[in-house]
Amino acid sequence: MTNMLTNKVPVLLSMISFWVLSFMFFCPSSLPAQETEQDATWIWYSGDYEIWLSNNMQARRTEREAVLPPLWRLYSPYSLVTFQKELDLPEADEVILQTEGSFMLLIDDVLVHGQPKKFSLSAGKHKIVLRVFNQEAVPSIYVKGKHLRSDSSWVATHEDKQWIDENGVPHQSGTPWVQVGTWNFNTPESKPSEFKLNTELWNAKKIEPVGSGQLVDFGKETFGYVKLHGVKGKGKIALYYGESREEALDSLRCETLDYLNFDGNQESEFTVDKSKAFRYVQVQADSGVQFDSISMLYEYLPVDYRGEFKSSDEQLNEIWDVSAYTLHLNTREFFLDGIKRDRWIWSGDAHQSYLMNYYLFFDSPSVRRTLLALRGKEPVTAHINTIMDYSLYWFVGIYDYYLYTGDEDFIKNFYPRMKSMMDFCLARRNEDGMLSPLPGDWVFIDWADGLGKTGEVSFEQMLLARSLEAMAVSAGISGDEDGKKEYNELADELRTKLFDVFWSDEKEALMHQRVEGKVLDNVTRYANMFGIFFDYFTEAQKQGVKEHVLLNDDIQKITTPYMRFYELEALCAMGEHEFVLDEVRSYWGDMLKLGATSFWEKYNPSEKGVEHLAMYGRPYGKSLCHAWGASPIYLFGKYYLGVKPTAPGYEKYEIEPHLGGLKWLEGKVPTPKGDVAVYCSEKEIKITGANGQGLLVFESKRKPSSDFGTIRKINGNRYELDIESGVTYKVSYAALK
Repeated sequence: MTNMLTNKVPVLLSMISFWVLSFMFFCPSSLPAQETEQDATWIWYSGDYEIWLSNNMQARRTEREAVLPPLWRLYSPYSLVTFQKELDLPEADEVILQTEGSFMLLIDDVLVHGQPKKFSLSAGKHKIVLRVFNQEAVPSIYVKGKHLRSDSSWVATHEDKQWIDENGVPHQSGTPWVQVGTWNFNTPESKPSEFKLNTELWNAKKIEPVGSGQLVDFGKETFGYVKLHGVKGKGKIALYYGESREEALDSLRCETLDYLNFDGNQESEFTVDKSKAFRYVQVQADSGVQFDSISMLYEYLPVDYRGEFKSSDEQLNEIWDVSAYTLHLNTREFFLDGIKRDRWIWSGDAHQSYLMNYYLFFDSPSVRRTLLALRGKEPVTAHINTIMDYSLYWFVGIYDYYLYTGDEDFIKNFYPRMKSMMDFCLARRNEDGMLSPLPGDWVFIDWADGLGKTGEVSFEQMLLARSLEAMAVSAGISGDEDGKKEYNELADELRTKLFDVFWSDEKEALMHQRVEGKVLDNVTRYANMFGIFFDYFTEAQKQGVKEHVLLNDDIQKITTPYMRFYELEALCAMGEHEFVLDEVRSYWGDMLKLGATSFWEKYNPSEKGVEHLAMYGRPYGKSLCHAWGASPIYLFGKYYLGVKPTAPGYEKYEIEPHLGGLKWLEGKVPTPKGDVAVYCSEKEIKITGANGQGLLVFESKRKPSSDFGTIRKINGNRYELDIESGVTYKVSYAALK
């Protein structure tokens, strides 16, 4: 064995020398050092940490101790990653180094022996290369000196090789160097692989005897770890969890549980090892084991509640508060669909969470993490979550992300993966250039009985058109002018086909479906409501859709908060603010009357009692804390406080408050550069702007006045006023009834 190893040493040294020379010739030399210094943070190959973390998170779902991993392909991070940074030091630097994984360090193309924790650099130009291997977690590094620091200015590759042509020009045969990924791991000790959500101790609100055990009520839907205090003795303790009282008491059919075994040698303080969603816990203990009390560690992602909403209607205020709590419970490592079921990252659910997030937290990292986790890696072999519409929501989510944040760096870095995802989608079109499901494709749209999903569905074509528009915008940002032109042409062509095939002058609506060349006599709400806020209709078509579809009780009704989100948005966009508030009071308000402390996956007012808990043929299968149930956050922020970006990153934005029959409303909408504060009553509007150019638009039945700026009349009763950053404007007006 010794001789074999000795014989291999020259070969290994030759390989290292070749690799070093390769870097001298092949590595990009035009990557400048970042001008402004950033704090040191852990960095990794962009998207890899998100994939690794999401795999671990999504595999935590259990059902009565059986593990339920996701239904789709999971990807793995690259196990070998090379990091590089070039810089010009103004003075000598002493640098500390931490890695997750074994590594090779090269300074100015010279191999540094060993696994050093510190190294020195002289003043002047340098190139730092770290090649890190880690099979169990994500290869990542933390570098901190006075000037050299690991931050977003570094680049990384996963060792797809470059080659040099006869003219000495480098080419890339695979994935190019990319900007690294970061989050908030800003100390050497905060290793990415050891990330955990925050916890805080919550005590039970009520405990009552149940047979030989007890039923513990924590007062509202929550998420975390049950904690037993003063445990002693030997025996078993069973914990039966429930989002409802009925579920926790049903030992045989509750969805989640824990069976704990104690041998008498345990610590007196015991915390279960897996977090779960619950409000109630039924505890049953053998006679040989006792405990003094029970509490829980509430688990959460620390985010700031920047958005605010209050009004003259206390029920709407409660709906806002419960919506905010619902969204926060589902905002974890990533945006989840539900905290009990499924605890997975679904693209359609996440798309709504992005939009709600922009009006509550404006936590851009959570959006980026979720987009990256959903996309996975090359090659693309199936739709995201295996669902056709969920691949398309993913593109629309990027379109919205850029509009709200103005984050061009993310688009540029991510564009190649967007392009390959779109190539997959376009390759699945039929001979008419439309998407129709192929084997393995799931067309979801919504949970609705009898909803046609075969052939060409108008809703899918509309989502594809908007996705192509997202690609055109992203191509332009990324400097791909040919791609921008191609995607715009494809989007224009598809929008034309959409109306040529599906629009009915007689129905004044888009028809739902074409099967084997025949348009079926079926109108649904889906494509029609999206066409309104995508602004694909003429004004006459919008009015027709409003009357003949959205306000038509003969059209199949929507019973999920998922699609109520879009239905109510379309009605708000059509000026039906008072009608929508009545719908919110009825739909979400009725859930509150039934005792909801977070909003549900589905609500059907025709159901009674425990029927509200059932779904998927299971008595407690329905999620009682589902992210898509929190849509009033988005509706109230965008259509009642009335704040929305009109240029990327809120460089320009519009404020058009609507009372919707309320006496007054007030609140804040977060932006990347501050909060926009809005107060509106029947006689006064007060606005404090954020950075960017704002425009207040409102209606008044008499000539309005303002203490700052000049009010301009648009037409009829409509007026506008420019809003500058940091100034509070008070407008006197008379609201239209």
